[in-house]
Amino acid sequence: MSDAVPSARQAELLEAAYQYAVSRGRADLSLRPLAAAIGSSPRVLLYLFGSKDGLVRALLARARADELGLLERARGAGDAACEPGPGGVAGAAGRIWGWLADDAHRGLLTLWADGYVRSLAEPDGPWAGFAAATVADWLAVLAAAQAAPFRDTPAGEAERTLVLAVLRGALLDLLATGDTARTTGAVHRQLAGLGAGERPRYSPEGSS
Repeated sequence: MSDAVPSARQAELLEAAYQYAVSRGRADLSLRPLAAAIGSSPRVLLYLFGSKDGLVRALLARARADELGLLERARGAGDAACEPGPGGVAGAAGRIWGWLADDAHRGLLTLWADGYVRSLAEPDGPWAGFAAATVADWLAVLAAAQAAPFRDTPAGEAERTLVLAVLRGALLDLLATGDTARTTGAVHRQLAGLGAGERPRYSPEGSS
């Protein structure tokens, strides 16, 4: 994408391209059908975004911002029970899972999964850094739900890493199978232990 401030037309086409990508659940798009679908042309898209890779990077940045904003709202939904505190991350993760499991978000999450895999498979391509950035994003959302003294300990870091692993593993299962009841049951079972106050235990050397 050009370094100049995006024009109104550029912003309009990016939003249209993003909605098209979400509806297809794919970050790798062919320019000609994309341009036709959003009322533009390949030449205009290449002019505005510099290259196809530039357009893909803009789409993934848009997806990341959308995902993070929705996760933040999911974490903060509800009442005082979502405030940081002992077991707070379990409540936040439960609300996040409710958002992840919602059929309305399936297109966005399939797009996220596509970008995540491409980021790992093509580390020097337009998806470079996307996977690592989303890991950091999700961990930050979960950290905000932990009590401050616990958040900054190795055990606090391990707790949110475990919760992230549970959420992402269940999400990939859900995207593959569509089995909401089974994956939701597994997530709730895992989070129940955290909500009851269970914490990872570490020896002074850092081993469990």
